[in-house]
Amino acid sequence: MADAVQTPQPTFPPRIFSGIQPSGGLTLGNYLGALKRFVEKQEEGIETIYCMVDMHAITVWQDPEKLRQQTREGAAAFIAAGIDPARSILFNQSQVTAHVELGWIFNCIARMGWMSRMTQFKDKAGKNSENVSLGLFAYPSLMAADILSYKATHVPVGDDQKQHLELCRDIAIKFNNDYKVDFFPVVEPVIEGAATRVMSLRDGTKKMSKSDPSDQSRINLTDDADTISKKIRKAKTDPEPLPDSLDALKDRPEARNLVNIYAALAGHTPEQVIRDYAGAQFGTFKPALADLAVAKLEPITLEMNRLMQDQAEIDRILGAGADRAEAIARPIVDQVYDIVGMIRSRRR
Repeated sequence: MADAVQTPQPTFPPRIFSGIQPSGGLTLGNYLGALKRFVEKQEEGIETIYCMVDMHAITVWQDPEKLRQQTREGAAAFIAAGIDPARSILFNQSQVTAHVELGWIFNCIARMGWMSRMTQFKDKAGKNSENVSLGLFAYPSLMAADILSYKATHVPVGDDQKQHLELCRDIAIKFNNDYKVDFFPVVEPVIEGAATRVMSLRDGTKKMSKSDPSDQSRINLTDDADTISKKIRKAKTDPEPLPDSLDALKDRPEARNLVNIYAALAGHTPEQVIRDYAGAQFGTFKPALADLAVAKLEPITLEMNRLMQDQAEIDRILGAGADRAEAIARPIVDQVYDIVGMIRSRRR
């Protein structure tokens, strides 16, 4: 009996998509876990599409004026960190309607059981799940649409978003299987670097968050040099010196967090930082970390402040990026309509 013929799998050109929610000031965690890595991917020469996901932001209520301001501030942070709007596509989600159009189709592809297992929804809803928005529950489906509207192949994310990427893969596979097409790529998460998950300066077991009530728990990208230095010097640690191996930091979350932050800012591995500072007290290590953080972050803060002086220019950049994004996403979503059987006699 002859061997079965193997159907070749389609290949998709490499394309990166990722985004940040403009629901509050960006932090060191956003920079190390996202912006810094976005810039690195841009420099690799792969097509890069980056988005301020303002529609995700309204899954919980947002003050309209603050949302507009935070969207502009987020875009300024992208540019100040090194994203070049001429080389990468930078836009805000709500300007490209393909996202919500594909999001509805994916709502009809995704299963309730899949959504119910999302741990981020459980964490955010808590015991009040009956009163949160439907949008918060369907958030991962729209996230899948954000990515697959562009047939993105890779998504740089923090490890806390890995489950949502797995759902995106499930949706792509089910769509392809349901309609017997090889249309969507099965996206790969890109989770790498020394600080993909930056923890609070006050509690090394909790993620650094812009929603934490304590401003001392985080470094904001809008903090000036003096504030950055003071926050790091006051960061919670323990009385023991730094050890000579990472294994010895296993039960010292605050110490491990500071080592990871240093490594990510310096472009080193945590192992290298431990080798350099083995035996050092935090009275030595914290000032070195503070100086490094100021050197890396102060230029970004100053450039953000400069960019925010001309908000009309930020709006122009976002609009131009949306036009470029629309040119990619519209044909893809129109093809999806055809695949699922929609009559589209009034094409745009």
